[in-house]
Amino acid sequence: MSALDQIKNYTTVVSDTGDFESIAQFKPTDATTNPSLILAASQKANYSHLIDDAIAYGKKDGGSIESQVGSTLDKLLVNFGVEILKIVPGRVSTEVDARLSFDKEATIAKAKKIIGLYKDAGISKDRVLIKIASTWEGIQAAKELESKEGIHCNLTLLFSFAQAVACAEAKVTLISPFVGRILDWYKASTKKEYSSAEDPGVVSVSKIYNYYKQHGYDTIVMGASFRSVGEIEELAGCDFLTISPALLEELHKSDKKIERKLSPEQAKSSSQQYPKVSYNEPSFRWELNEDAMATEKLSEGIRKFAADAVKLEKILEEKLSH
Repeated sequence: MSALDQIKNYTTVVSDTGDFESIAQFKPTDATTNPSLILAASQKANYSHLIDDAIAYGKKDGGSIESQVGSTLDKLLVNFGVEILKIVPGRVSTEVDARLSFDKEATIAKAKKIIGLYKDAGISKDRVLIKIASTWEGIQAAKELESKEGIHCNLTLLFSFAQAVACAEAKVTLISPFVGRILDWYKASTKKEYSSAEDPGVVSVSKIYNYYKQHGYDTIVMGASFRSVGEIEELAGCDFLTISPALLEELHKSDKKIERKLSPEQAKSSSQQYPKVSYNEPSFRWELNEDAMATEKLSEGIRKFAADAVKLEKILEEKLSH
């Protein structure tokens, strides 16, 4: 068995890409996208028909050029999602504009619009995860979407234990703690190299997973943003892992024996038992503020996704003007 097939015995494998033609060979259950991945995929000629369709939708929607660009972008994200859902049996994650990360009501409105576009394309909301940054406002928006609208959410750009706890308390469907970006910060900060087992991103996700299992939370932990197969191997057994095509390929070609590192049973019987905590808005903001890595990586991630959304909008604006 390949390393990838062994990991699939313990963990739901998710493909992390907008390039859906690269997904099928690895047979993942779900797929995740973000503005950066869609921007990269949209540069490929074989996806131009999805852009053309979104442009036609934006023009028909009418209004100012700004309004048309917004409609076109939403439709483009959904067009990619619809194509991905022809390949994966499970769900696709589609991201709310990162520029709404501090606006609860606008996040809720955008999520409903995205779900509406999927519905128009014949896709049920059960096959979509709305991806929202793990800010306080984002988590509260997700809480409302889950409880009042039955819209499932994937809380992304998650770097800290406080974010993970607040998401579990909000009963969100899934969280995406970022392993590789945590490692990036610590390597830059400490000038140290880390083994996969000591990797601060791996340690962070393991703690979150064990805490969730010890306290019976239903929220799915999906490790994300991997830098190496070593990180993935150390999290074998995590509920879900979202992996780029390049690392899926590496795992597919490897026949290394993979041991299960995380399980609900191990978490519950572990000598490291975590006391239950909860946060209100002031305590959440304080905990996040005290974690320099999480504060910096969250704001940097929001800026990066927002910048890529702006680049995508410029491409669409140019096409709408012709």
